[in-house]
Amino acid sequence: MSLARVDFLVHWFGGLIAFAILGMVLAGIWRGARRPAGRSIGRTASWLHSPLFYLLSTVLFIAMSVALWRPLPFMLSMQSQAWLLALGSLVYFPGMAFALWGRLALGKMYFVSTGFGAQLFANHRLITSGPFAIVRHPMYAGLITAAVGSLLIYQTWTTALFAFFAPFLLLRARREEHVLSVEFGEHWQMYCRRVPAFFPRLW
Repeated sequence: MSLARVDFLVHWFGGLIAFAILGMVLAGIWRGARRPAGRSIGRTASWLHSPLFYLLSTVLFIAMSVALWRPLPFMLSMQSQAWLLALGSLVYFPGMAFALWGRLALGKMYFVSTGFGAQLFANHRLITSGPFAIVRHPMYAGLITAAVGSLLIYQTWTTALFAFFAPFLLLRARREEHVLSVEFGEHWQMYCRRVPAFFPRLW
């Protein structure tokens, strides 16, 4: 199979997975916004139930992604392109798979947060099984990994921006951990002692 064919399949399949996860995230947000709110933190937590907030965020995200979908200004040899495609695939697809696993494991407990606010549901349940038995933030760990892989595969200004801003997910994780700590107390502390935040233990 030629490199051009492999490149086409990787690009197409990578985009398909990205849109599938985006659809699942939006569906989870839609369902979560209609559920009774529980404990929250941050001054922007009220935005998480505002349809206007999600409409503007989605439109801005899509417009920015389309506008910046331009190749980065450098030329690579065919061999370098092949290596970047292979390395990017080894990073991107496992990252997206891990993020998808995390989203599925959360189920009805999934909801969105921001770097400024987070909210739980009434009668919220702490998920500690599946990927959450490996790291406390599998979706964020997977998305950060996938952002780096997407830059290697697609090499556009859009993916460069994704890779640059991916570490800011750590701020959202801190907000979520704060509200979870208040809600679940010692149960959360025991979970934190047992499971690392982003990097799985090798022992």
